[in-house]
Amino acid sequence: MQKTSMSIAVVGSGGAGSITAGNLLLEAAARSGSYGILTRSVGPQIRGGEAAALIRLSSEPIDSICDSYDILLALDWKNADRFAAELPMGPHSLIITDPEQGAIPAVIGGSGAQVRELPIGKLAKSINKGRPNMIALGVLAEVLSIPRESIKAVLTKQLGDKGEQVLQSSMDTVTAGMTAAQDIAKQPLPKSNGSGSGHWLITGNQATGLGAVRAGVRFVAAYPITPATEVLEWLATALQKVGGKLVQAEDELASVNMIIGASYGGIPSLTATSGPGLSLMMEGLGLAVSAEVPIVVVDVMRVGPSTGIATKAEQSDLNIALYGLHGDAPHLVLAPVSITDCLFTAQWSVYLAEAMQVPAILLSDQYLGQAMAIIEPPEAVNFKAARSIAQHSDGEYLRYADTGNGISPMAIPGTPGQQYTADGLEHSMAGTPSTRAEDHALQMDKRQRKLDKFDYGDYWAEIEGAGAHAIITWGSTTGAVREALGRLRAEGIDDIRMVAMRLLSPAQPGKFRQTMAGVSKVLVIEQSHSGQFYKYLRAHYDLPGESELFHRAGPLLLRPGETADQIRHWRQA
Repeated sequence: MQKTSMSIAVVGSGGAGSITAGNLLLEAAARSGSYGILTRSVGPQIRGGEAAALIRLSSEPIDSICDSYDILLALDWKNADRFAAELPMGPHSLIITDPEQGAIPAVIGGSGAQVRELPIGKLAKSINKGRPNMIALGVLAEVLSIPRESIKAVLTKQLGDKGEQVLQSSMDTVTAGMTAAQDIAKQPLPKSNGSGSGHWLITGNQATGLGAVRAGVRFVAAYPITPATEVLEWLATALQKVGGKLVQAEDELASVNMIIGASYGGIPSLTATSGPGLSLMMEGLGLAVSAEVPIVVVDVMRVGPSTGIATKAEQSDLNIALYGLHGDAPHLVLAPVSITDCLFTAQWSVYLAEAMQVPAILLSDQYLGQAMAIIEPPEAVNFKAARSIAQHSDGEYLRYADTGNGISPMAIPGTPGQQYTADGLEHSMAGTPSTRAEDHALQMDKRQRKLDKFDYGDYWAEIEGAGAHAIITWGSTTGAVREALGRLRAEGIDDIRMVAMRLLSPAQPGKFRQTMAGVSKVLVIEQSHSGQFYKYLRAHYDLPGESELFHRAGPLLLRPGETADQIRHWRQA
């Protein structure tokens, strides 16, 4: 059965408060029993520019944006044409606009949507310290039948420390908006059966930070970069509560070298960045491979290349994550498949990196990282950082001993009798730099063996459904694929399985072969211009039968409706 959902956009110039209004609306909806998700669309400007809060509310958990918007409320129309492609609308849609803010841009008004004018600015000015975005919040609360008590509770939580006068002014402004919207047709809020009291309101970046802390990360080196900064901001406070530390470094090169040093000292460590920063960290990641020092680098991907579009999503860092290190440098690459899964995958990444003494790259993206979602609390897992620590002995300590599983005990600096050299030079089993071919071959085999021999269990992919047709995807596109397949099942099309890969490196050809048994037709779905994921699959896996690719570059996210149409067409071809 298809989910009952409602989608709302609040647009305005930067500083008008559209994102704030959207965040408050989402939280009030959560208190009222809804599930939902909020994404934001902003320009590259540091100040000003365009901004939109894009909200989807549902009676069931959701992982994807909507097909079109039911309500668009404009605080103003400045630069709104720049993200018109992200605001699909139709005759069913309602546009609420302030006539004093000018005409609706033709690229938006040409959708055939109904239009309702409200004097949003005048209403705000009629109240002491009233703001248009609080009028907008009241209008939307009234149209969606969100109880006034829910709005008041959210405002009290968010504004209570600013004083009673500020809180009362905001509530008066919201009430004015609710009164002004009383004769607008109601579009009731989609609700779950529960009250929503047990739901979490969390972003993917926050979930990533929580997963890292749960796994045992206690040191983070930070250099801010959009859209990864919120991972670091969340960890700055969280680490203090568990006895950890966050240090802001001067750049990305310093960040990766700081976490290598902290991990060498025995502390599970992490940094977060985006594509440009990951490029700068490659030499450091190679050092961590050679010295066998466990670290985690979170890459919240954005549109590239170079500076690209910092505020939009794309899955185009896959190639550099997989192949960017020079030389043969075995390492882990993982990717969460939903906002909720950011927590699990971050926790698992830390556990794997520590267990195998390797660097791990976790590929999130702007959509997963910065979207805020109302979710069910994730099930707790017991993945904790635990590396093999060398114990004191009177014999020779071989830091890089050639063990059966490739993992050799790592000494904590200062342990008597266990001093060793850890650097980027090839070395003997004792750690002494070596140019001998046999030492290089032995260490290369050892570093590869520990990734190949490790038991990853069933966590390597999310697998749903069955049948002779298979959709293979990864990362943030999983949400659109999952919902599209749900719609097709409601139509009676139930012969399609989904494989959403969480572990990208090392490849898992054996597990993949078992999963694809009986499949005769494959469709790969991703968000990159060149089809990076498809080419990766062709290089490392045996794709059964016929295989095709549906892809496009960012910044426009895949929507479940268009994804369902593509799957339908592919299945029938």
